[in-house]
Amino acid sequence: MANTITMAKKFVPLLDEVYKVASLTAKLDGAADLAQQGANAGEMIVPMLEMQGLGDYDRNSGYVSGDVTLTNETIKCNFDRGRMFMVDNMDNDETAGIAFGRLASEFIRTKVVPELDAFRFAQYYAKDGIGKKEETLADGTEVLAALRTATTQMDEAEVPMEDRHLFITPTLYGMIQDLDTNKSREILNRFDTVTQVPQTRFYSAIEQKTGKDGQEAGGYTKAASAKELNFMVIHKPALIQFEKHVSPKIITPQNNPDADAYKFGYRNVGIADVYKNKTAGVYASSRAGE
Repeated sequence: MANTITMAKKFVPLLDEVYKVASLTAKLDGAADLAQQGANAGEMIVPMLEMQGLGDYDRNSGYVSGDVTLTNETIKCNFDRGRMFMVDNMDNDETAGIAFGRLASEFIRTKVVPELDAFRFAQYYAKDGIGKKEETLADGTEVLAALRTATTQMDEAEVPMEDRHLFITPTLYGMIQDLDTNKSREILNRFDTVTQVPQTRFYSAIEQKTGKDGQEAGGYTKAASAKELNFMVIHKPALIQFEKHVSPKIITPQNNPDADAYKFGYRNVGIADVYKNKTAGVYASSRAGE
């Protein structure tokens, strides 16, 4: 009797996924406990300290009196985005659990993370007082000169050397790598980390789609008047960067009163800003002529 082989009618649990890298700005997140401060939801309270400098000491009258001012500044969250998906129970069964099982991770990786990175870079660029320069960088030598200008400006402003991070497009980073010189390695070694940022996340401003009224696809795009960024140097302590409230929500079909379907909801509330006394800790280079 010949063998009889029955093929299982199940999908192989593989997925043609979109290429997307993980969060590029997560390394700049502040301490989680600080994000919990604030009298109201969606707010943070930041202490601001100012004091007077030295004065002459008089042998008769002694010290000159000095003033110290400590104020509390309330900063509101500027990122509040979310989305709800529903997957029919049968659709999920017929796709070997892929339809819902991979939904959350793929949504965060391909939609949430790129927008969050792009939003943060755009917010930091828009901050009054940061270092900025528009320039066309045609080769590795020009890129190195631009980076030297950035680090020198920070040095002159007394920004600490430690915890400086370079974010740069792969194209410009490749130009530096092609030089393969001691000078290029010396300049890159001035940064604690070097992160390559795809141009699609690296703009001076973005437009965030509402998800409704003709913008159903949601997400973000480069703003009409935005510039493409070449690189950004960031001193981490200069940033107010927190994810204050991240709320993934999963509702199973058994607990869904409206349909025999899974529901996945996601909301992210956060802050991306620069301390007003530390704007020297951010420097951005953008392409000229845009």
